[in-house]
Amino acid sequence: MKYDQHLTTRGWGDYELLDSGENMKLERFGSVVLARPETEALWAKRQLELWEKAHAEFKFEKGKGKWHLKKEVPESWELTRGPLHFLARLTSFKHTGIFPEQEPNWVWIKDRVKQLGKPNVLNLFGYTGIASLSAAHPGAFVTHVDASKQSLDWAHENARLSGIGENAIRWILDDAFAFAKREVRRSAKYEGIVLDPPAFGRGAKGEVWHIEEHLPKLLAALRELLSDTPGSFFLVSGYAAGYASLSFVQAVESTFGKIDGESGELRIAEANSDRAIPAGVYVRFIR
Repeated sequence: MKYDQHLTTRGWGDYELLDSGENMKLERFGSVVLARPETEALWAKRQLELWEKAHAEFKFEKGKGKWHLKKEVPESWELTRGPLHFLARLTSFKHTGIFPEQEPNWVWIKDRVKQLGKPNVLNLFGYTGIASLSAAHPGAFVTHVDASKQSLDWAHENARLSGIGENAIRWILDDAFAFAKREVRRSAKYEGIVLDPPAFGRGAKGEVWHIEEHLPKLLAALRELLSDTPGSFFLVSGYAAGYASLSFVQAVESTFGKIDGESGELRIAEANSDRAIPAGVYVRFIR
């Protein structure tokens, strides 16, 4: 295992981290500039004049978060990254449906699929589906699982925007752990498995997910589902889980055994700056 292999998103045509500091980050999603809370940004802001350009700012008031619009923002707007197209929206949880720190993993998934040809790929906690698009576009058949119908519909819309055929992705509204256990009973196999589990969540039928309790059990199921085909790949990341990458490494290795992979932080670099925001952790390996 190669430790501290940090992956840094440096932005692309439709995304930039413009500035950060004082527990905030200023980002450009296409033509829309957003100011959002960021607990990792303990430092001072550098470019105060840029913050005046924000279309909207997310603020917590009396324990509740809300977007405050300073300029007109569409209900949704389209972004691209290479051949992929996806929608951004202002959600009540401060997110936009896009996690830019995952961009290096999108590239990695695409490259793994190209090497395998037409693999079966499982994406658990799939959210708005950019990882699924990254696998389906170069030829994978993807099983996309999420417990939120709203997120599933959003991901399906992103697939249509990207020109991905209806037969390329299987959309599953279900609890990730419950689905994985059923797939084990069916003796299913996948040449690629991707997951980004939350710290806490609820399944489609009210199932409760606690990462400290359920991740080891889920990993045990995924060990049975991951194909032995050379080139098969596994990727787990954590945005809001609150764990160090070493914790994820040791959880994965306690299930899969010693692996030849890499792990570290996910980071987003500021444009025209030497600073970066830590934005989660990852572990990935190839068989």
